[in-house]
Amino acid sequence: MQKIILRLAFLFLLFPAAAGSFAQDHAFHDEIMAFKAQDSITPPAAAPILFTGSSSFRIWKEVQAAFPGYGIINRGFGGSIITDVTFYAEDVIFPYKPRQIVLYCGDNDLAASDTVTAEVVFSRFKELFSLIRGRMEKVPILYVAIKPSPSRERLMPRIVEANRLIADFLRGQSHVAFVDIYHPMLTPDGRPRPELFQEDMLHMNAKGYAIWRKVIRPYLKKHRATSY
Repeated sequence: MQKIILRLAFLFLLFPAAAGSFAQDHAFHDEIMAFKAQDSITPPAAAPILFTGSSSFRIWKEVQAAFPGYGIINRGFGGSIITDVTFYAEDVIFPYKPRQIVLYCGDNDLAASDTVTAEVVFSRFKELFSLIRGRMEKVPILYVAIKPSPSRERLMPRIVEANRLIADFLRGQSHVAFVDIYHPMLTPDGRPRPELFQEDMLHMNAKGYAIWRKVIRPYLKKHRATSY
């Protein structure tokens, strides 16, 4: 038994990264480790505009091409909720020292459970916002509104309320903006536009992302913030 323990200890000393992975069982850990591996091979540009949040960003593979000249880095991951972004802030936000942060999160929070109210999403957002502001006082933060998806149409009342709470909160903050992609994605009678989505009616197609590009672009900054 003692020999086994000594052998395991030796392996953990020899491969500390593997030991960390063994100890880490939080969701999306493998995706975060993939980001780190990618960064070690191709270091990201200094002071990028950082996109992070859930799969609506993760699957936006053409985001850099959508905003040429802006220096975008995409760190959206999995089907993450706001607390996942908060948990991994030390991995997907702070190391990049971004000149601007673009967040899309809250969508999956509401879909996870009927007990997750708009107020819960708002509370989680404020925690993430406070964490970022504690380290990056003047870095501009854009919050992209929770989108209306046909597959989650039943959630729209909570989506509207969560968007309203966050937008109202941000009006009282500095160096922030609420990016309303919600209303351009609705039909004239106020329903989600199915032609903007893939077959799952949750994730967007090129038409959906074209709307996001048009709405988000005026908020993006090409010049680095002077301080953090």
